Amino acid sequence: MNITHLPLNAIRAFLVSAKHLNFTKAAVELCVTQAAVSQQVKMLEAQLNVSLFIRQSRGLNLTEEGMMLLPVVQGAFDNLSDVLEMLAQGIHREVVTVGVVGTFAVNWLLPRIADFQARYPLIDLRISTNNNRADPVAEGLDYLIRFGKGIWHATEATELFPAPFTVLCPPGIGQALSSPRDVLNHTLLRSYQPDEWQLWLNEAKVAVPKAILSAIVFDSSIAMIETAIQGYGVALAPPVMFERLLMEEKLVQPFDIYLHKGSYWLTRLHAHKESQAQILFKQWLLACANEARSTSV
Repeated sequence: MNITHLPLNAIRAFLVSAKHLNFTKAAVELCVTQAAVSQQVKMLEAQLNVSLFIRQSRGLNLTEEGMMLLPVVQGAFDNLSDVLEMLAQGIHREVVTVGVVGTFAVNWLLPRIADFQARYPLIDLRISTNNNRADPVAEGLDYLIRFGKGIWHATEATELFPAPFTVLCPPGIGQALSSPRDVLNHTLLRSYQPDEWQLWLNEAKVAVPKAILSAIVFDSSIAMIETAIQGYGVALAPPVMFERLLMEEKLVQPFDIYLHKGSYWLTRLHAHKESQAQILFKQWLLACANEARSTSV
């Protein structure tokens, strides 16, 4: 169907009617008559060749087709409202610069960037990756996405989601891990935090003298996981960052034992005033994080 032929007023009448489930209340909000709203909705139904509402004496109910159409229309109007607000404030193109932990950038943020660009075509997003250490002032960062406990000096931190660590390894090694102690039969892979494996083994109730623990240390979880996939050892990493590889069965998670080290946070300096474009990015990112949290429960 050619959407350019769809009447905008009729779509808006449908949206407001769905909000109130009442043509009379919709007419009040739209400052038109009840008959005009009803006629607009009938026109849209005729053009789509579906019924969008079940009309009852006490009001309306959405049909299955109406429930399918509603979130799409709501999203389109929300996006239009955001862009019009930017234009009204004289924003033609604005840059939002974000510093991001490399693992988060590659495995979580970048797969979602196309959605942000589609919603906000007037905002240029610039991403700078790091290893969880960056200077927002020196690097000119509007936001910094980092991993930790959420406490940084002179910084506002908004939690995106927790990212507990556990054992990740290729299927071949995973089949040989019948108990947590079995990880000691393989090369241990970890980040630059020296006590990670000791802490995870404590969670697993495995008593091992710290002196006998040795590991290959990485400054990038992406490199560590690639090393594990190639069969060189077992990694300790947050599975939430490697969901695609787990779904593709390039990685397996042999144990439901977690080391809770922190969360991913969206941070900004208190002294930094947010622009409208930055607020839109923040709202979009938090919505994505909330959606990811709900689908993982």
